[in-house]
Amino acid sequence: MDVRRRFTLLAVTMATTPLVVAGCTAAPKAMRPGKEKKPPSLTVTPSDHAKDVPISAEVGATVSGGKITAVRLTDDKGAQVPAEPREDGSSWVPTKPLQNSRTYTAEVTAKGDSGKSATQKTTFTTAGASDRSQITSTLYLTDNETYGTAMPLVVKFDPAIPKEARADVQRRLFVKTDPPQPGTWSWIADGTQIEYRAPDFWKSGTKINVRSALQGLPIGKDAIGDADHTVASKIGRQASLDIDNATKQMSVYEDGKLLRKVPVSLGKESTPTSSGNMVIMEKFDRTTFDTRGDPNGGYVVDVDDAQRLTWGGEFIHAAPWSEGDQGSTNTSHGCTNVSSTDAHWLMSVTQVGDLVTVRGTEVKLDQGNGFTAWNVSWDDFAKGSALPVPAGLKPTQSATPHPGAVAGGSAPAPAPSVTGG
Repeated sequence: MDVRRRFTLLAVTMATTPLVVAGCTAAPKAMRPGKEKKPPSLTVTPSDHAKDVPISAEVGATVSGGKITAVRLTDDKGAQVPAEPREDGSSWVPTKPLQNSRTYTAEVTAKGDSGKSATQKTTFTTAGASDRSQITSTLYLTDNETYGTAMPLVVKFDPAIPKEARADVQRRLFVKTDPPQPGTWSWIADGTQIEYRAPDFWKSGTKINVRSALQGLPIGKDAIGDADHTVASKIGRQASLDIDNATKQMSVYEDGKLLRKVPVSLGKESTPTSSGNMVIMEKFDRTTFDTRGDPNGGYVVDVDDAQRLTWGGEFIHAAPWSEGDQGSTNTSHGCTNVSSTDAHWLMSVTQVGDLVTVRGTEVKLDQGNGFTAWNVSWDDFAKGSALPVPAGLKPTQSATPHPGAVAGGSAPAPAPSVTGG
């Protein structure tokens, strides 16, 4: 995916010295007919005098017979606009959205294979404030927060992004990791969610910078993007939970080592827990489950030490009322019930972004019901990208997460209403 180096674009000025030739001296070989060195050919976008340009515009440049050496973008007051180059060099992306109804000048310089240089300028004007409907985008990552090694980068959309617009949207989602761990974005089928992961779990200590640069971006025929989100986060220690319905036990691992086994009570037959690879989405010291209006709900209960696993309302939480059944019988409405003591201990071990694997229940986890990037193989995940996936990306080990999988090996905005059981 797009991984880039931030820099301030500088202008390049070329000084020329007049060439004085004596009248009876033969022209240098390079200047003889048919041997003249030509400057490179440049094409710059937006085109000169273009109007109603989206504020999401990038400075695009193609060159024939040379390489681009400098790009400078300035506004109508002469102030320089910082930008970042795309990894493929196809364009330069302003670090912030342009402003409405302003005029900008882009100046691009290229040096030819012959040694000669060429510069081209283009001046364009951005569109005024749009009356098109906005698509709300939510980046589920918090600035300066620490996450688990299975944390995917997740953006949700309301309403959904139509198929024909997904490539344009995906192209405006930027990820930079240190140390570098390239990956890809993948769309949930209905277009309401896109997730990013590398082939392997993040390495502990990884720094992640994400930019969802969608403000003013035309999306389909009738909508534009709503906002430009930029977040810098990091990855903490590795932890994972493996829940086995056959034994009614949860195995808790840290850095691949088993810390503890915890008895659990999962969803009863009429409201089964989902089997699959999930990720802890958020954590609450205390919250209220209100299932009035749900088909199998109708109750309101306060719970302690709750950790969300799905949008649909599956949690791990303290359930003192079911402690006699934990380890032997499933009695919940789909949640993973544990004792008050174990639930409190788990809160001290886990982070948002830790992998949780549930095995052997009656139903499978639906893709997109939570952060489900690890619920499919790498090959299937990559198929969900609307853009070509970087060549050569593949897991270093097994493509399927396993109990105690170590990081580095394979394996916000308002949240939805809280339900559970």
